[in-house]
Amino acid sequence: MTKRIFRSILGVTLVVLAASLVLVTGVLHGYFEDQVGRELAARAAYIARGVEQSGTEYLKDLPGESRITWVDSDGTVLWDNQENPAAMDNHAQRQEIRQALLAGTGTAARYSDTLAQKTLYYALRLSDGSVVRVADTQYTVWAMVLQAAQPVALMMLLAAVLALALASRVSKQLVAPINQLDLDAPETAECYEELSPLLGKIRSQQRQIRRQMEDLRQRQEEFAALTETMSEGFVAVDQETRVLACNPAALRLLGAQAAPEGESVYALNREAPFRRCVEQALAGRRCEVLLESEDSCRQVIASPARREGQTAGAVLMVLDVTEKERRDALRREFTANVSHELKTPLTSILGTAEILKTGMVAPADVEHFAGNIHRQTQRLISLVNDIIRLSRLDEGGDLGPWESVDLHAAARRVLDRLTDAAQGKGVALTLTGGGAVVRSVPRIVEEILYNLCDNAVVYNHPGGSVTVTVENGSDGARVSVTDTGVGIPREAQSRVFERFYRVDKSHSGGGTGLGLSIVKHGAAYLGARVDLESREGRGSTFTVTFPPERDGTCVPDDSVVS
Repeated sequence: MTKRIFRSILGVTLVVLAASLVLVTGVLHGYFEDQVGRELAARAAYIARGVEQSGTEYLKDLPGESRITWVDSDGTVLWDNQENPAAMDNHAQRQEIRQALLAGTGTAARYSDTLAQKTLYYALRLSDGSVVRVADTQYTVWAMVLQAAQPVALMMLLAAVLALALASRVSKQLVAPINQLDLDAPETAECYEELSPLLGKIRSQQRQIRRQMEDLRQRQEEFAALTETMSEGFVAVDQETRVLACNPAALRLLGAQAAPEGESVYALNREAPFRRCVEQALAGRRCEVLLESEDSCRQVIASPARREGQTAGAVLMVLDVTEKERRDALRREFTANVSHELKTPLTSILGTAEILKTGMVAPADVEHFAGNIHRQTQRLISLVNDIIRLSRLDEGGDLGPWESVDLHAAARRVLDRLTDAAQGKGVALTLTGGGAVVRSVPRIVEEILYNLCDNAVVYNHPGGSVTVTVENGSDGARVSVTDTGVGIPREAQSRVFERFYRVDKSHSGGGTGLGLSIVKHGAAYLGARVDLESREGRGSTFTVTFPPERDGTCVPDDSVVS
């Protein structure tokens, strides 16, 4: 704007200067022409008086500043101070001579293009009818300009420099108040009155923008508060896959370190299923995919975001379905295992019953076949009872009253129940330690101890031993069950608490595979912790640590749940 004002002022100044020069030159030229005309008239008057008195002698004595010509009434040149009268043409048709002969005086002006001069003539009629003519030359306007070219050029240069400086200063002064305007506070601005409507409109727009910005800020804060507390990931992208919004949960679930502001959503996750899901959503189709890794499973739900019927972007929801998928896998595995475990004894019972039904069994073998049905039925009942116990522990319902339980006495009762089984296998049972009382559910405590001790007997070597130790520790009462059996390989120790998992089915002894799972879930219900130490071929030690009493109840420890 400063440059435009500068150029405008400078241009106007130069145009005015040039016009003024032309006008002054024209006025001066006209003034000088009038002045010369008056001088010629005065000179012709006194020359006419001298000629009437002295004739040619008077003319000869005059100085030669102007051209003087004496013409007879018939146009013959009688005398001329610059030319030979005999060689001059008749002047009767000359404009000034003809006027003088008719009216007494005459004037004329003739131009010389070659000399760029104008000659002024004044003729005065004498009393005898002859005419005295006085002539003088005057430069034309262009001749005057050319003669004064150097001073005029210098004057124009000085004027141009002065105009340049003044234009620069004036333009800066004009623009300075505008440049000094504080648009953030236009009400305090002191500027040109012509700008008042503009400043008023700016103030109005600023108030509207402030209100809109405040509304947007509040909405953004509300949106951020909602999305940041979500456990589900939320990502909004535009049609070019640039991230518009992203909450911390999405970064965590997608394995990204920071939100890529203005970058592609593919910077969050570069897995092929994720890319295909985003592409389908941007193409206008809803898409769901699972992103699976060794320790997690995430579900991505991408939906297109439409504006005026066109897909303008996509909204992605990222859900952590690791636990759900694990539970579904465990449920499917449990169902398959239960079906298999139930099918085995039922098949045996059905086969034995069919043999008895055909009557092909000798009377002496009936007892054997009946015994087989009885064993398989007992196994089936035991399996069903274990499944029921495990289901109750999973549901976490009321499994009995909380009471003070003497762990030493409970362990003694369990070992008494296993005496016959231990003797049949030649395994020695030993109980050591003193009394330890905890606040717990007696029924669950005995189930935990029974399953641990039963496994210690079943998976032991003939002539081996099982030692149960009860003691009070700094972190609570502990019961340890140590055997000298086959032990558990290191790679299998993390899975022995799973339902129906057996390290070696050849050593199962007909068990259901649910004993350690019941131990794990029972300990979780009581808030206890189960630790395992085992070396293959050297035996195992299971330690159950009960928490200290807290207001008469035990607080469950989620860390024991796998």
